[in-house]
Amino acid sequence: MISSSSQAAAISPVPDTGLVAMVPRVNIHAFCDNQQTAETIQSAASDRRMSRAHITIQLGGIPAAAQVYAGQATPNVLIVESHGSRDAILAELGQLAQVCGPSTKVVVIGHLNDVILYRELIRQGVSEYLVAPLHQLQIIETVANLYHDPKAAPVGRVIAFVGSKGGVGSSTIAHNIAWQMSKRFATDTVITDLDLAFGTAGLNFNQDTTNGIIDALGQPDRVDATLIDRLLTKLGDKLSLLSGPGGVDREVNIEAHAVETILDAIRGSVPCVIVDVPNMWAPWIKYTLTHADLVVITATPELASLRNTKNLYDMLRQARPNDEAPKIILNQVGVPKRPEIPAAEFGKAIAAEIAAVIPYDAQSFGTAQSNGQMLFEVAAKSKAAEALDGLAQAIAGGDKPAKAKGGFSLLDKFTKLRKK
Repeated sequence: MISSSSQAAAISPVPDTGLVAMVPRVNIHAFCDNQQTAETIQSAASDRRMSRAHITIQLGGIPAAAQVYAGQATPNVLIVESHGSRDAILAELGQLAQVCGPSTKVVVIGHLNDVILYRELIRQGVSEYLVAPLHQLQIIETVANLYHDPKAAPVGRVIAFVGSKGGVGSSTIAHNIAWQMSKRFATDTVITDLDLAFGTAGLNFNQDTTNGIIDALGQPDRVDATLIDRLLTKLGDKLSLLSGPGGVDREVNIEAHAVETILDAIRGSVPCVIVDVPNMWAPWIKYTLTHADLVVITATPELASLRNTKNLYDMLRQARPNDEAPKIILNQVGVPKRPEIPAAEFGKAIAAEIAAVIPYDAQSFGTAQSNGQMLFEVAAKSKAAEALDGLAQAIAGGDKPAKAKGGFSLLDKFTKLRKK
């Protein structure tokens, strides 16, 4: 049986714009009888959320699928399309049922918005019925939901902050946004500082950190929610930190799958994961940025920063066609006697809107960093704090600031784990 949300998908072709989970490592075969549908599935196959799955696509619809699987085993997920009438679809599926393995999840794509057909297909064991034309995200979400435990906690968002070059203040902005998400929006948040040698998260929050994240990156097979709990440094009721001690006495080879494992473990326990990505370039950094749910690029109004921002923005837009465009932040605007590129021209050169302009305020930011505090604690009424608050609201998606009453709590989640 499928959920009520699946029925809504069957009745309406409009894609869900909410958070879509990653598809697990499964084999997916699609048999289309429409070139447009095949192209849509092909586009979905290239999406970051489908990177773990193996997908093959061919034409011929349900009859072709029945012929192929008469001589071979069916995959984990079988997607079939038909332009036929209600009776024709049911007849074709009857033939497919004779060769389809019992563990295969079947998704039918039809061109009839027919509730009676939908109910009959579900009664016969079809996992999902979708009405064409489809959007890529519908395909991805449908497959992901086939393996989603309805009793499991919702998947959290991974928000990656990266600077266009060194010294633009990306880490400071990431830490302030995380603090504001946990305080003003009462959202359980974990900061993950991936700059193992020069990370500043511990300093900015006046906390001594351990080798926790280094140990986790070195043994990704051991990473789970319980281990992450032991490695977190608590910064407040709803804010925690996962970082290294900062130092150059130890070399760590980071693999993309290790970062993926850690972030998956964290996002399964909290709704907001702020990732502080170092200003360097490596395969694991590209992977982290392309697989985040949202990317925030911090830049300063200079030529080198403009060039790097455009390169990053264009690469991410191409690699993430079904995701929200990266948010671009102009920081340190208004440095005395420094020639600057105006925000409007900066955005025009990138062909993107500037999400926030943060004025240069050395006094307020310097005081906050020296005290191990956030800008909101030392200069809550400053223009810089106002700009950061607007950015936090944009990232939160317009949620009204409120004190949470239970729900998705990091402490509650890990408390339950300890009791098991």
